[in-house]
Amino acid sequence: MRLTSYRLDGALRLGLRDGDALRDLTAPLGGLTSMRGLVERGFDGLERLARDGAAFAPDEVEPALPLPDPARILCIGVNYRDRNAEYADGSDAPRYPSIFLRGPASLVAPGAPLIVPRESEQLDYEGEIALVIGRGGRRIPEAEAHGAVAALTLMNEGTIRDWLRHGKFNVTQGKNFDDTGALGPWLETDLAPLDLADLTVETRVNGELRQRDTTASMAFPFARIIAYVSTFTTLAPGDVIATGTPAGAGARFDPPRWLRPGDVVEVSSPALGVLRNPVAAEAG
Repeated sequence: MRLTSYRLDGALRLGLRDGDALRDLTAPLGGLTSMRGLVERGFDGLERLARDGAAFAPDEVEPALPLPDPARILCIGVNYRDRNAEYADGSDAPRYPSIFLRGPASLVAPGAPLIVPRESEQLDYEGEIALVIGRGGRRIPEAEAHGAVAALTLMNEGTIRDWLRHGKFNVTQGKNFDDTGALGPWLETDLAPLDLADLTVETRVNGELRQRDTTASMAFPFARIIAYVSTFTTLAPGDVIATGTPAGAGARFDPPRWLRPGDVVEVSSPALGVLRNPVAAEAG
């Protein structure tokens, strides 16, 4: 199933993508509007319930973040082997994942503009596959980790590069400017047919392919990430884990190729759709 959130007459609602139509879930679910609440409830019977919901064409509603209320957004850095080599610093492959947090205000909905802030011109793209945790827990074994995933989605883990270097030991500032990343286009819950160890992710800017790799190239695959993170914190339904970006971000070109107002960024995976966002300058 492809689950999403949307706004109708300004009100947030839950929906299920049914081909080209969007079927409302909020009314059949008794007024539920929280995707995090739906993840906690579970997805049993949703397709049957959706048959009782109103149907809309996508252009009749306003897209929202598919998961507007995540419990947390945990991000894994430098997780593709070519990405570590891209730093050209002679370092060995990392023994443990690098982890940082993003806030929901840093992400926009599918189709909404990514904003170049007044403070910097160095807005960069990072196409990633993100996990949505359904069955949480502490110290989840790797052998059971895939069972903790409720859905997959795509993230443009947008970054203000020069602000990454403001602090000696953290990247929080450069990863959390408002409206610099995106999530979507929906939550894909039908994971059984997918080979999670070999999913493709691509990023295009104005149609030009900039990033392409598969999860087979990850230093830390999904199961290892979940096991490691759940060692030090209890994962909860609605947690999002962004699993890292391949080589090819704009910062690695010579000269760097930052995103500019008017650009269009597309993050895609054959199983997960296309997350498309234009780029705009901050108003005022």
